[in-house]
Amino acid sequence: MSRIGKALITLPAGVTVDVAKNNLVTVKGPKGSLSQKIDVDLQVELDGNELSVKRPTNQKRHREIHGLSRALLANMVKGVSDGFTKNLELVGVGYRAANTGNLIEFSVGYSHPIYFYVPDELNVETATEKGKAPVIKLSGTDKQLLGQVAAKIRSYRKPEPYKGKGIKFSDEIIRRKAGKTAGK
Repeated sequence: MSRIGKALITLPAGVTVDVAKNNLVTVKGPKGSLSQKIDVDLQVELDGNELSVKRPTNQKRHREIHGLSRALLANMVKGVSDGFTKNLELVGVGYRAANTGNLIEFSVGYSHPIYFYVPDELNVETATEKGKAPVIKLSGTDKQLLGQVAAKIRSYRKPEPYKGKGIKFSDEIIRRKAGKTAGK
């Protein structure tokens, strides 16, 4: 059995789960609601305040989707109850970010500013403190969408290994390289 797949998902207070006939699972909580279609072969069972995912056989395909489906459901439950956040830092001289609503304007060393519209499901905050790198804080209920948007923002100027300049996640560690050494 998959260790992840057989683990039970405990529902916090205020979170409700609805499983439709075609395995469309809808999770509602204080921060919103999310829906995910689970493979029709798997059985999603709700017992009190615990959610479980069971597979019918030990086939390779069933083993593959068992743990995945359980992880997706666990992320949905955590998203509607607590939410997810990602922080990005802009490291570099003159690097700036400002937002008006969900529109972010970046200045990251190009000859032009970059404008990026964050989907309405996510919240955006930008902060600039003196002596520290500007920070972009993304938050929302959908972990997949949050990670995808954060990766897209990071792709505008990936951190480079010599000076560490670029857009990086706040918990990311950049492997630094030594520069050129003097000859002779």
